[in-house]
Amino acid sequence: MNRGGQVISEIIESCRAHEFTEVILVHEHRGIPDGLIISHLPFGPTAYFGLLNVVTRHDIKDKKAIGTMPEAYPHLILDNFKTKLGERTANILKHLFPVPKPDTKRIVTFANRSDYISFRHHIYEKPGGPKSVELKEIGPRFELRLYQVKLGTMEQSEAQIEWVIRPYMNTTKKRSFIGNEPEPDDKRKRNKA
Repeated sequence: MNRGGQVISEIIESCRAHEFTEVILVHEHRGIPDGLIISHLPFGPTAYFGLLNVVTRHDIKDKKAIGTMPEAYPHLILDNFKTKLGERTANILKHLFPVPKPDTKRIVTFANRSDYISFRHHIYEKPGGPKSVELKEIGPRFELRLYQVKLGTMEQSEAQIEWVIRPYMNTTKKRSFIGNEPEPDDKRKRNKA
């Protein structure tokens, strides 16, 4: 729904009254999405993400190839969420989706590389039997950058902050907060010598 001039606390109360389990709020600037907030109801947690490189379904050129949006619950692929914060983030993301049926052909991927989480949405087909699989991207696609996790819901300003990105954290090249990054080959050789 379009938020318009509604206050966040009113939206959250309405969602609680209707027994929603998640609220996703997308921020945009001049029509381009630039932020995403995921809040688990009724008590939290809430994750705040920056949105980058957004390609919506209507931006994908080949309209016939993407077809209509399937309504089947998707299988999830969560890649490289190895740290404690990564496991927490993966847990927040996976609870957005219900458990799929085993035969569904819809796939949603969250792949973490250097603390940027790539979201991709595909369906697969087996045109030549079980040995040949064809993936077809149906959009949208974007990158997420986690910058805060709160223990409460989004309207609770007094909620405890579990994790927040701090100044100079972006310059710590040796640390990866969400997943483990492989070392470049030259560093491995120096460490063995």
